Order: sequence, then structure tokens, then C-alpha cells
Amino acid sequence: MATDCQIVLSTCPDEQTAERLAAALVEKGIAACVNIIPGIQSVYQWKGAVEKDREWLLVIKAAVARYGDIEQAIVTMHPYELPEIIAVTINAGLPAYLGWMSERRS
Repeated sequence: MATDCQIVLSTCPDEQTAERLAAALVEKGIAACVNIIPGIQSVYQWKGAVEKDREWLLVIKAAVARYGDIEQAIVTMHPYELPEIIAVTINAGLPAYLGWMSERRS
């Protein structure tokens, strides 16, 4: 059974960008919490070439209703031409924690 909560994933090129985006999302009340996972290795194809980069992963926890605001904020603030923005609906979790996340709907 799906909840009204989601996890949004986005990668950043460096720690400063990750911290700036995370802080903005939380300060604006768009996200309940953002985890920053440093030093992941990304391998992907871009413009015909295989690329390998060190990146920082944002794990953004928020109400589903805030997806549009999250997407807009990332697109506006992100340095990548095509930032990764992937949302996954949370199917289950600790009810009290999910309630805390979904309080940040408006």
C-alpha cells in the first residue's frame, strides 16, 4: 500500500553543490530531510562517451505533493545540463516517521 511519502534521488558533482541543494530544500520546507552520501562512483553514457565521475548522492525525503517543487528547485539550482531526478513512492515505513514527512505538504 503506497503512502503519501517519497524518496527523490539526485546526484551532485561536488560536496558544495550537494550541501547547497540539501539546505535549500529543507529551509524552504520542500523536503523533510535530505541525506548526503559522499563519494559515489557513477558510470554512465553521455553524448556518445562512457563517463566515470565521483558524485554526491542526495536522498530527499518528502511528501509526494512536493515533487513538483523539488524538481523545480533542483533544475533551477543544479549545475548539470541534465540533472538526475528520480522519485520513488514509499510503500511502507514507521508510521510516526511517515507522518512527520507528510506534514511538510504545503
